[in-house]
Amino acid sequence: MDVINTIGRRKTSVARLYMQAGGGNIEVNKRALEDYFPSDILQTIVKQPLVLVNVDGAWDIKINVDGGGPAGQAEAVRLAISRALVEVDPEHRPPLKKEGFLTRDPRMVERKKYGRRKARRRFQFSKR
Repeated sequence: MDVINTIGRRKTSVARLYMQAGGGNIEVNKRALEDYFPSDILQTIVKQPLVLVNVDGAWDIKINVDGGGPAGQAEAVRLAISRALVEVDPEHRPPLKKEGFLTRDPRMVERKKYGRRKARRRFQFSKR
């Protein structure tokens, strides 16, 4: 089978994924998943779609992820994996959709405006 390419995004993180049939190796930025995401919670987030559709260990996955922090990157990777699994087998779509793994979370940091201390916070007003 060919290599499947997908993209996942979350906040300012972008994950490009290359998936092919194999032994279950997950490589993030040329490092093992456990090295790149040392936290068990982030590793669980990345593997959630694979565990949900019972294909954990059936695919070799290479991921290039850039931007944002660890949590945003992990969720971007989760979206990319979910999209790849749907591309492989459309039967995977309903359970992944039900868990919300196919939904792109659009929330991003609002930019700072001029004349303000932050995006919406004004400077302290002094009456006198």
